[in-house]
Amino acid sequence: MVEGPKFPIGGAHSPLTMGPPFADMAFYHKLGEGSNMSIDSLNSLQTSNHNGSLAAMSVDNSSVGSTDTLLHHPGLRPVNPANYSVSQSVYKPGKVAHALTDDALAKALMDPATPTETLKEYEEWSIDLGKLYMGNPFAQGAFGKLYKGTYNGEDVAIKLLEKPENDPERAQLMEQQFVQEVMMLSNLRHPNIVKFIGACRKPMVWCIVTEYAKGGSVRQFLMRRQNRSVPLKLAVKQALDVARGMAYVHGLGFIHRDLKSDNLLISGDKSIKIADFGVARIEVQTEGMTPETGTYRWMAPEMIQHRPYTQKVDVYSFGIVLWELVTGMLPFANMTAVQAAFAVVNKGVRPTVPQDCLPALAEVMTRCWDPNPDARPTFNDVVRMLEIAEMEITSTVRRARFRCCISQPMTMD
Repeated sequence: MVEGPKFPIGGAHSPLTMGPPFADMAFYHKLGEGSNMSIDSLNSLQTSNHNGSLAAMSVDNSSVGSTDTLLHHPGLRPVNPANYSVSQSVYKPGKVAHALTDDALAKALMDPATPTETLKEYEEWSIDLGKLYMGNPFAQGAFGKLYKGTYNGEDVAIKLLEKPENDPERAQLMEQQFVQEVMMLSNLRHPNIVKFIGACRKPMVWCIVTEYAKGGSVRQFLMRRQNRSVPLKLAVKQALDVARGMAYVHGLGFIHRDLKSDNLLISGDKSIKIADFGVARIEVQTEGMTPETGTYRWMAPEMIQHRPYTQKVDVYSFGIVLWELVTGMLPFANMTAVQAAFAVVNKGVRPTVPQDCLPALAEVMTRCWDPNPDARPTFNDVVRMLEIAEMEITSTVRRARFRCCISQPMTMD
């Protein structure tokens, strides 16, 4: 694999690789968005039509290539929105619902002339393409697209990955990622993990189907609120959802490795679903892990420096996510992703905890992003700390309501 230029982060022996990432699917962008943008606009470029997504990702937040080279990345190719007409969309079983003649990826999946290959050890998760209804795509990357659709009458998100024809090495890596994500999702059953529906593979395309989150990602939610903080009670509830889901993931011996607000989806009842396990790994495989996965604004310093790491990298990322929920802001918003990585590793910089932050929440944040992984709590510990904070918030609200009723007695008006 060709390496790009390297910039020192933790010294001469800890390079920060700026070359191609493990999987370019991180470079999604909203369909209809052109590629004529400034560097600053990359901060706010998102991937959803605000109706939800499987793996909503921010372009500038990518762990590698978060500089102006992104402007020339193949994942940022312009898309003509006129090709995607909802009015022309007609659902037909086992076919592409939108009236596209040039969507080769979707046609390759639905082509009855090409055989559906076996999932080997995951046969029970093979989807029946005759029951899959593919709607319009809502995001695309260099090697794939995300679509909304239905399967057996249930709203689903459909991720299609295109097999690179002229790059055997990348094709092998992407196939490993596909198999890994199927393995992960098929083993994860928890109310705070995005539900896996199934998968299938054809000679030139891989397909993964999950539940569709109508609320989009947490990052999109915060952007719609114009970076205003989430109501405290909701922030703690959503943080607890993430912590409980991650406690379950870690209990099975897995590491997510890319926990961030873009990969946390909001369901109809405002609960959080953890998504995008494409770069997750089984913990015992740490020696062979690719360090260029993850996202710099949320990434633990040991991962940035390419040092050995454990499940505690997810705990660090959670601390940043909790800060986002409490403040409503993008972490290190005044820096590029690369500058943020440099500051975290070389200067020990962390997001500034607001002065009016609930002390219990401030403690969770600061303990989670401790530079020493061993000093960080486990997710089981985080759940207990947040449950105490939740009770404190509820008690405070009740006392405030009681005082309000005493000072302003109820009337018939």
